[in-house]
Amino acid sequence: LKPVVSSQQLLFPRPRNSTAMAPARARPLRICLAACLVALGPWATCVAHAGPAGYLPITGVQTTYKVVKEGTGDAVVRDNDRVKVHATGIVQETGKKFWSTKDTNQPFEYTAGKGVIKGWAAGGDGMRLGEVRKLNIPAEEGYGPQGFPAWGIPPGGTLDFEIEVLEIGKDVADL
Repeated sequence: LKPVVSSQQLLFPRPRNSTAMAPARARPLRICLAACLVALGPWATCVAHAGPAGYLPITGVQTTYKVVKEGTGDAVVRDNDRVKVHATGIVQETGKKFWSTKDTNQPFEYTAGKGVIKGWAAGGDGMRLGEVRKLNIPAEEGYGPQGFPAWGIPPGGTLDFEIEVLEIGKDVADL
């Protein structure tokens, strides 16, 4: 068994063969380190939910995205639009593909902002025609702690989706 070492022992080790405490001059350093940790606390929290490298945050959710191919045109996906997409979903922990519209060449159609998991709804918002995005969706915004065993999604599974917008049907209120 390895002995447990406290953070104090790591920062201020005692000299070998000595019972002396860390030198008195170490105290200001401890205070400085503590202050830095307090100041960096909010930043450290953001990093914990940042998703894979190169992915961008989405306000209000933990899902992150990366644009693979820019879209075109003025139309962007907004809540209540009818959207037709190609999508492929992979379980991050296993690397297993659990669903793909490309395999059957049958696009998926949904109403933006509802009818799909929370991470997809947030990640698809603002996409343009022809745009391809990768989404990294944590379990809380996917299928949760229960997963979706019938599709091979384990409890607490993180999902990686690639979504390509094929059509955007604007909500009647937008016309």
